[in-house]
Amino acid sequence: MKRSHIGFIHHKKWSTPIIVVTILALILLFTLIFSNPSSSIRPKSSNPHSKSNLFSAKAEILPELPRLAYLISGTKNDVVRIKRLLQAVYHPRNYYLLHLDLEASDSERLELAKYVKSEVVMREFGNVKVVGKSDLVTYKGPTMLASTLHAIAILLKLPKNWDWFINLSASDYPLLTQDDILHIFSYLPRDLNFLEHSSNIGYKEFSRARPIIIDPGLYHMKKSGVFWAKEKRSMPASFKVFMGSEWVMLSRSFLEFCIWGWDNLPRTLLMYYTNFLYSLEGYFHTIVCNHKDYQNTTVNHDLHYIKWDNPPKQYPINLTLEHFEDMVQSGVPFARTFATDDPVLDKIDKDILRRSHGRFSPGAWCMGSSALGKDPCIVNGSPDAVKPSAGSRSLEKLVLKLLDTENFRSRQCK
Repeated sequence: MKRSHIGFIHHKKWSTPIIVVTILALILLFTLIFSNPSSSIRPKSSNPHSKSNLFSAKAEILPELPRLAYLISGTKNDVVRIKRLLQAVYHPRNYYLLHLDLEASDSERLELAKYVKSEVVMREFGNVKVVGKSDLVTYKGPTMLASTLHAIAILLKLPKNWDWFINLSASDYPLLTQDDILHIFSYLPRDLNFLEHSSNIGYKEFSRARPIIIDPGLYHMKKSGVFWAKEKRSMPASFKVFMGSEWVMLSRSFLEFCIWGWDNLPRTLLMYYTNFLYSLEGYFHTIVCNHKDYQNTTVNHDLHYIKWDNPPKQYPINLTLEHFEDMVQSGVPFARTFATDDPVLDKIDKDILRRSHGRFSPGAWCMGSSALGKDPCIVNGSPDAVKPSAGSRSLEKLVLKLLDTENFRSRQCK
């Protein structure tokens, strides 16, 4: 069956009619797609600037699949969890950077590096890297932000361009296959930035924005808590502070601006957030909402399923089997936090990812036979092939809701 084609929109500012047309086209496309669930081979290149590609009923090719760049972070005793998470989110089309902070031992880093080299598929595609010179990370301090910026700079130097950056921790896990995620996001403009954000920071103004903290991790090689200064500072007048979730899906174009910034805003804010508590929860959010070229690219969602106590405590609750159905219905690609080897992870592997213990989540790129318990991903095919499952419909609904005109503009940088 021939399917309609939506080209990518790369303009910094979109008009409402374009968004409406895009959403209507998405609905039609998804209707056609799910009437034919067979795997499809995507083109390796397309012309995103052609106006005729925006919606063409006669188009015979699908939009090019995106390439995702993952940062998976952990600390001591997280090697097993990182291995499992990597197997669950692996796809030969993507990039993966693994980071164990300095609290982990050299033997743990070596174990992780040996594992990556031992996997035939990872070795063949060369898309998984382990940070050799690890960063010291204080969770409450700016060293968390510095480590993330370091990882982004490494990923920007990789040979093939990627479209979105996603940060995960060892306590995260996917709720959708990579085939589903790549398929749905192939229809979206590549300059969208998914991050939960708000300028209405409430009590955080007095608990995070006004206090001045010093992170010893900036000066020492041993991890410790942050130091608090007696003085308080006033709220800045030259920019508005935004805060939100530290879990993000950010566009390459925006991150190139943050790392190589031709405007001084990223560097100014980096100095401001050096003495800011939980700086990763505000740095990217404040940049994107204070620059005219990026404030219209925000989608106010962190793409994570997270449950909090009521009233919320410092950390979210660990997810268990009682949350499974709600997680599935949410449509979000990722969830956190999970305890090590919690039974709900096995259920996600079995019912959603179709992943066996110690193996990759199978996708259309896996061409081997699963008969007699064999690993189908030992024989790999084209990384441009995807076979979306029925589970992608929940992500489709979420994306359509987020990009609906009633939600999209009204929730941007407010």
